[in-house]
Amino acid sequence: MKTIILAGGVGTRLWPLSREYFPKQFIPLDGKSLFQKTCERAKKLSKEVEIWVVTNEIHRYLVRNQIDDLGYAIPDSHILAESEGKNTLPAIAWAMQQIRKEDKNAIVAVFPSDHLLGEAAISQISDAEPLAHEHLVTFGVTPTSPHTGYGYIKPGEAFAQGFVVDQFKEKPDEKTAAGYVKKGYLWNSGIFLLSVSTFFEELKKYQPGLSAAFSGRKMPEYAKLDSISIDYGLLEPSKRVAVVPLDTDWNDLGTFAALYEVEAHDGEGNVGTAEYLSARDNYVHAPGKHVGLIGVDNLVVVDTADALLICDNRCTEQVKDLVGRFKKQNDPVTRFHRQVHRPWGSYTVLEDSDSHKIKRVTVKPGQKLSLQLHHHRSEHWVVVSGTAEVELNGETKLLRQGESTFVRSGIRHRLKNPGVIPLEVIEVQLGEYLEEDDIVRFEDDYGRK
Repeated sequence: MKTIILAGGVGTRLWPLSREYFPKQFIPLDGKSLFQKTCERAKKLSKEVEIWVVTNEIHRYLVRNQIDDLGYAIPDSHILAESEGKNTLPAIAWAMQQIRKEDKNAIVAVFPSDHLLGEAAISQISDAEPLAHEHLVTFGVTPTSPHTGYGYIKPGEAFAQGFVVDQFKEKPDEKTAAGYVKKGYLWNSGIFLLSVSTFFEELKKYQPGLSAAFSGRKMPEYAKLDSISIDYGLLEPSKRVAVVPLDTDWNDLGTFAALYEVEAHDGEGNVGTAEYLSARDNYVHAPGKHVGLIGVDNLVVVDTADALLICDNRCTEQVKDLVGRFKKQNDPVTRFHRQVHRPWGSYTVLEDSDSHKIKRVTVKPGQKLSLQLHHHRSEHWVVVSGTAEVELNGETKLLRQGESTFVRSGIRHRLKNPGVIPLEVIEVQLGEYLEEDDIVRFEDDYGRK
C-alpha cells in the first residue's frame, strides 16, 4: 500500500496560531506537529519511499525539514509542491499520476495532514484494502455530537466491509446536524482508500478535463486546472463509492473549540499554556506571559507577539471570517508570525516602523541565503554568535561575534553560515519600503524565484 499526505491547508480558523506561511499542520503539539504525526501514521501502512506529500511552494521547505526531523527517507521527488492551491481533487490526481508511473495497480491511502486519528484506525484502513479494488473508499466516523463544522455521509446498503454511500451532506446547521446523528449518518473524515485504476476510470467519467490533464507523464499547467474537491468532483457523482465506519478517536482540530475537546483540562476546566488562570471552561494560549481571567466563562484567549484573539468558545468557526477581513486589508498578520521560517533557518521581527525594521536572523549550519539585492532598503548586519560568511558584490569576508557590515541598496549580497553552530545576526533595515517582496534573487539553493 502507498500513501498520499495532503499538506497544503492554511487553517484560518486557528488564527493567530496558524498563519499562511506557518499553518496549523506544522505547529508543534506535544513535541510533534500534526503533519509529523500523519507521517508516522503513513509509515505504518507504507514504506518511507512509498509515501507522497502534496503541499504548496511556500511550505515545501517546512515539509522537507519536518520529515528530516523525523529521520524519514521520503525522496525529494515525492514532495509535490503546487504552484497554487486547487483543492483536494487536483492534488490527489497529481500524486496518483506519479504513483501510476511506478505501479498502475497500487492501492493508495489518502490522509489530511492536520487531523488527529486514533491508533485503531490503521488496522481498519488496512482491512478495507479488498474493497478498494472496485470502489472509491471513504471513511466515516460515528458522531459524538451534532457538530455543525463537519460534512456528513449517509450510509446506504450494507455489504461485507462497509456500506454503499447513499448521500454526502454539506456542513449543516445545528438542527439538521441533530437529525443526521439520529438517523445514523457518519462524519466525513476526509480519509480515502483508492486504487489507481478505479480512481482514473472514475475521473475520466466525471471529470474529463482533469483526467486529460493528468493522463500523461508531464506536470499540467496548474493555473488552468479547475479548483474542486474530491467529494464534490468525484465521490458525489460516482456510483462506485463505499464508506467504512472508523471505530476510533478522530478530530480535525479545525477550531479552538476542537482543541479544547482534545487537550488535557486543569482542575477548573481550563485548557492551554498560560501561566496563570482564574476562570472556567476556557482555552488560553499565551506562552511566556501571566494571564489572569476573572469572572469570565467559555472564552478562547490566544495571545501571540503580534496578535490577540478573544472570542466566545461557541464562535470559533467565525475566526476564519475575521481572517478574511484582515486579508481584504492586505494585512500581513494573516500570513506571517513574528518568527518566519525559511529553508535556511528563520528570522524574527523585533521591531518595525514605516522607515526601519529590526530582525534577529538565524542561519542553520552549512546553509546560506540566496544571492540577492534590494532596490529600496539598506541593511546593517551585526554578528551575535557564530561565524558569518558575507558576500558583497562578489567579494567574500568572514565576520565573527561582535563584528558588523553594511549592505547598501542595489548591492548583490549573500549571507552564509560556514560553521557547525547556528549563526545569529541582528539585521537593521532602513529604507522607504521594507516588505519581503523587495528581493531580486540571482542564485538560490532552494529553487525559489
